[in-house]
Amino acid sequence: MKTIEVDEELYRYIASHTQHIGESASDILRRMLKFTAGQPVRTAPAIAGAQAEPPAVAAPAQRPRDRVRAVRELLLSDEYAEQNKAVNRFMLVLSTLYTLDAAGFAAATDALHGRTRTYFAGDQQTLLANGTHTKPKHVPGTPYWVITNTNTGRKRSMIEHIMQSMQFPAELIEKVCGTV
Repeated sequence: MKTIEVDEELYRYIASHTQHIGESASDILRRMLKFTAGQPVRTAPAIAGAQAEPPAVAAPAQRPRDRVRAVRELLLSDEYAEQNKAVNRFMLVLSTLYTLDAAGFAAATDALHGRTRTYFAGDQQTLLANGTHTKPKHVPGTPYWVITNTNTGRKRSMIEHIMQSMQFPAELIEKVCGTV
């Protein structure tokens, strides 16, 4: 039997698919990959760099189950667990939601603003113009900026609004908001 090294996040993902106590990693992977013992191994042909096809464009929105799984994986990730400030968890959730459905995220944030404040904008100056102490931060991996000097309850409310607009299940929204 060979030994391979996997990072902690991948290990937890594989372990989360355990169906019974004592199931080996090989059994879990065989089931996940639909690979049976004795099945011939197919190797991908080596492609010269010049002949390689460009990467396929990602689908505009993932299937609902995949989106839910991606958010749950974020909540279980080391990166998320290591965040000791609500604002950092808030930013990670926003980045993930944008990655899963940019159009849905855009529609949700366009409709989200306070009585006197703009919460999301495409640039820092717009947020600074709509409040004196907004502490705008860039949402990593997105073209968006968000104000961050709101209390944790308001941050949760913003995430709740965005996730509802993006049609995530209520129990997942509650779980995400509870971790921010």
